[in-house]
Amino acid sequence: MGVIEDVYEDLDTDVEFEEFEAAVEDKVEQMGGLADDETAAMLIAHELRDEEAETIADIEPGMNDVKFLGKVTSIGEIRTFERDDEDANEGRVCNIDVADASGSVRVALWDEMATATEEQLQVGQVLRIMGRPKEGYSGLEVSADKVELDEDAEVDVQVLDTYRVEDLSLGASDVDLIGQVLDTDAVRTFDRDDGSEGRVANLTVGDGTGRVRVTLWDDKADLADEFEAGEVVEVGDGYVRERDGDLELHVGDRGTVERVDEDVEYVPETTDIADLEIDQTVDIGGGVIETDPTRTFDRDDGSEGQVRNVRIKDETGEIRVALWGDKADTEIDLADHVVFTDVEIQDGWQDDLEASANWRSTVSVLDKEAGGPSVDGSTGGEVGGRGSSGSDAGGSDTGLGAFADDGAKAATEAVSAGTAGNADASGTAEAAESGGATAATAERDAAADVEFTGTVVQTGDPVVLDDGQKTKSVETDANLRLGEEVTVRGAERNGTIDADDVF
Repeated sequence: MGVIEDVYEDLDTDVEFEEFEAAVEDKVEQMGGLADDETAAMLIAHELRDEEAETIADIEPGMNDVKFLGKVTSIGEIRTFERDDEDANEGRVCNIDVADASGSVRVALWDEMATATEEQLQVGQVLRIMGRPKEGYSGLEVSADKVELDEDAEVDVQVLDTYRVEDLSLGASDVDLIGQVLDTDAVRTFDRDDGSEGRVANLTVGDGTGRVRVTLWDDKADLADEFEAGEVVEVGDGYVRERDGDLELHVGDRGTVERVDEDVEYVPETTDIADLEIDQTVDIGGGVIETDPTRTFDRDDGSEGQVRNVRIKDETGEIRVALWGDKADTEIDLADHVVFTDVEIQDGWQDDLEASANWRSTVSVLDKEAGGPSVDGSTGGEVGGRGSSGSDAGGSDTGLGAFADDGAKAATEAVSAGTAGNADASGTAEAAESGGATAATAERDAAADVEFTGTVVQTGDPVVLDDGQKTKSVETDANLRLGEEVTVRGAERNGTIDADDVF
């Protein structure tokens, strides 16, 4: 056996030996005697060798014909097109999605293979595919040269009619999922490599098994503005991708997001504040005991950012939460019950821990009428949008009274929440009495003199002081300068200090 036969025997290819031998002879002639038969045979073998991919995640654009195994997760419609050659027959193409445990990829089936999908191909079948990987419009795709059904192979990918959050797996496509909207983000734009402008927005939805971030691309991005927290939606034809170690459900040109009349309950599992540690990413919940105004700042790139601090408390402790970017615009008031998901625990002011709510986080003001989680983080029902949480004075487990260290705090809630609304005198008195103080005492305590030292970060009416941990609004006639450190003393009402002394 000659050297050409030896190289051919080691080559896994569908090319006949006679064709391979002729290619080797052509290569020797092209190189003008610079290569012998063995060298030329090795060069041709390299050009013909199929690249076997152990997983779909191993496939990259620029590979030669690649072989891989995948389960069919969706089958598109057959489309026809005209070829450049006027005498040629009409072309046909069908796109399918196949997946394994590592991810998914779109495969283009042409002409006879596309026609065969109508009668022979089904979702859930396992295929052995050989084709050419390339970068397509929606990411990596493979133009198939050969496709074979493998009835004996097993691929660990679930294909379901309707998914729950816990059913999602990397590579799943054609996903239909019903969940409750927990949070929405604004539409953002970005520049693609080809110079075109892309658009993206996010929803976070949850069901009884968990929550997932839904990424909406291009024309679908506007859907984020159509929904509010608490509504139930159905995501159709989504596909699962991974980002920073987390699964996300993506919606492209084929996908849909629609409001549906379904009952879906999302129950957050929060971590007690006392158990928090630095560098954790956790869910926390509690009652709001302090709110600060939103502050703006200049980033290093010249853009403007914003942040707002709130402080929450559960039965185990309290913590400051920094709301960054769009999260700072969330309507949060004193006595609201709030759940923050995916917040990062960091080292804060004076060695206190603080939580940071960034783009990955969700902020949900719980609907008490829907029976949301209590302030200690235990769960009692679904998460909804803002209900009467800012004005509900009834019940021993609502409002600031749930965190009262003494009777005055509970009575303060009765005054601020009950008498300002429709509660009658007897109801107010009863609420005050249950807190161990009269309404008049509570009102006097609420307006007690306080002293606060901070740096002037806003002048005018009101002045805003920041001590590095919290900010305070101050009513004063004093002429103060930005950056000046001052101490103010006076009665505090509704979060604003009416300063009698400034020094």
